[in-house]
Amino acid sequence: MDLITTTELINADVKKEILRRIKAAETEHDVKVLYAIESGSRAWGFSSPNSDYDVRFIYAHKKDWYLRVDLEGKRDVIEYPIVDEIDINGWDIRKALKLFWKSNPAFVEWLQSPIVYVDDGHFAQQAKALIPNIVSLHKGIYHYLHMAKGNFRGYLKQDVVPLKKYFYVLRPLLAIMWIEKYNQAAPIEFEILRQLVANNKVLDEAITELLARKRVSLEKEYAPTVPVINEFIESELQRHENYIATNKERDAEFDSLNRLFKAVLERNDNCPS
Repeated sequence: MDLITTTELINADVKKEILRRIKAAETEHDVKVLYAIESGSRAWGFSSPNSDYDVRFIYAHKKDWYLRVDLEGKRDVIEYPIVDEIDINGWDIRKALKLFWKSNPAFVEWLQSPIVYVDDGHFAQQAKALIPNIVSLHKGIYHYLHMAKGNFRGYLKQDVVPLKKYFYVLRPLLAIMWIEKYNQAAPIEFEILRQLVANNKVLDEAITELLARKRVSLEKEYAPTVPVINEFIESELQRHENYIATNKERDAEFDSLNRLFKAVLERNDNCPS
């Protein structure tokens, strides 16, 4: 397992403990972890001092494990309770690739995380190369729109609101803008996405101030509503009010996912224990 340089500092002791737990999961479940990353606010770039470490990983069993009549009944996730603010769980590669085919937004974001704990040098690289052919951008827009609507209507229509919920609305709306502008899956880092509105000085300054406060505030901190940000949110939600995602998965692309699946299993069987 190789620890990759990250774009956001993770405490060295926390990194060490995360890697220890990943290795323990490999031993306990007799699997190989192919790829492990940080998801959530730490990867997005607006974590609070007490934010959890949301560690997600993709793993594979030995090839023979998949050659069974009752495969569909076997568990395809590894989950652990949150201990010391470290939330760690993973998906079997077969589950991950099936969800990838359905343009699962979580998996697509995992592939783009800037904070990588484990990388076998093969799986993630090959999967990333398939994003343009596999991922439905229409489904991505629908997912981000649903996320933004839910958080705005549920949390941001009061005079005093949960500070972090602003970013759970702004990030998906900016992701939609990115997809519209570049016709590709959006990056997950908030600092990259917010460049899309950098020319709106008033909005940009309000976001800068809010972001600075978020980074030094506890997870459940509240703040007064920010009118200029609310106006932007309401305008974008109105713009997408009647959006419907209509395209379907592309069946032909299952072949490329099958090839990746087989290649990973062959590599694992040929690697020394």
